[in-house]
Amino acid sequence: MMNIERFVCNDIRENCYVVSDSSKECVIVDCGAYYEAEKQALKKYIEGNGLTPTHLIATHGHVDHHLGDRFVFDTWGLKPEVPASDETLMQQLPEQAAAIMGLRLTQDDFAPVGRYLAVNDTISFGDHTFTIIETPGHSPGSVFFYCEEENIAFSGDTLFKGSIGRTDFQGGSMFMIIQSLRHISQLPDATQILPGHGEMTTIGYEETTNPYLDR
Repeated sequence: MMNIERFVCNDIRENCYVVSDSSKECVIVDCGAYYEAEKQALKKYIEGNGLTPTHLIATHGHVDHHLGDRFVFDTWGLKPEVPASDETLMQQLPEQAAAIMGLRLTQDDFAPVGRYLAVNDTISFGDHTFTIIETPGHSPGSVFFYCEEENIAFSGDTLFKGSIGRTDFQGGSMFMIIQSLRHISQLPDATQILPGHGEMTTIGYEETTNPYLDR
């Protein structure tokens, strides 16, 4: 059984998740922790529960999902693992920070990328494994991290409760995100979706209520 803790981070209210199991290994997903209180809350939870972080993974390359990468790198030595098709975005994090959030940051404020992920790669920790489902549209490299055993998926900014991610950023495509939604709609209805912003939902709920899944 996986344990999942959500942390709502930075001014865009991005969801960072810590995912662990009985092994006490954990994965940090989309670490947007920017303010000191957010960083310390993350550290307190991980240390307080005796967890050992083994991966820092990101669903895509937008800056609000990477503001805490440097903290994770400095604290636990982990470098972010990011979809390969978002390499250009990862090279533009300071520019994104200025344009999207009005923050003056340099590349040194972000951790170096540890690995660019391909579709056949997996993320293993403890007794669990995430597979990668490519879901381009919000960004060229957007992915779901899917745990088939637990029927849980981390959707980043591709699918939200009742909505979808923006497609007007660099490399975004409404056509591609609709194709991605058609693909992920084949997951079991009971699949829990943990998005990059907002509340948890399920594939079945979105299929019956989300207008973008009807296209």
